[in-house]
Amino acid sequence: MTEDAPAAAGSARTQAPAGARKRDAAATRAAILRAAREAFTERGYDGAGVREIAGAAGVDTRLISRYFGSKEGLFAEVVDIAYEKSLLMTPELNEEAARALLLGMDKAASDGLLLTLRSAANPRAAAVMRESIERNYQRRLADALPGAEATGRASLLIAICAGVLLDRMLLGHTALNSPSTETLVPYLRAALDAVAKAPEEEGKPGEEA
Repeated sequence: MTEDAPAAAGSARTQAPAGARKRDAAATRAAILRAAREAFTERGYDGAGVREIAGAAGVDTRLISRYFGSKEGLFAEVVDIAYEKSLLMTPELNEEAARALLLGMDKAASDGLLLTLRSAANPRAAAVMRESIERNYQRRLADALPGAEATGRASLLIAICAGVLLDRMLLGHTALNSPSTETLVPYLRAALDAVAKAPEEEGKPGEEA
């Protein structure tokens, strides 16, 4: 009896570090992702270095390879996170989408746009972002759209969204950043509806009646 107790205590002690390691691994991974998102947003794919990201996260550079495989793998996860809350522009949601695009100044949306623009010059980074948009956002939006040519129409809606955000958040277009901007919401909603609604079988754009 007396000899078994220390053994049981020792067994408990050997089990505790495993749980701690799991918690530490999750925390380390999250810290790397936070540091990477900040670095890629501020300096783009080419300007952000693995050592810089590791230093900001307080970890060894080898842990980036362990958890993400490479800088490109890390960037891919950051991109997926940046795009995960993208707007759905469907006939039922376009009023909300138009208001968000014209009146919202969400930091996550701004960071996602900066990440995209500052990384697009690198062909590998551009491919990662394109694949993420097509795999996640475009496919989800296309599935929600009624009617034919949903994939192409989803691409048009994403382009409209990106253009409005670029003009508002980066270029600071005056008409899109003034007290009267709200009056433009119905016009943007109409533009989104024109693409999002199911096209008629007859009288499609470019066809004579």
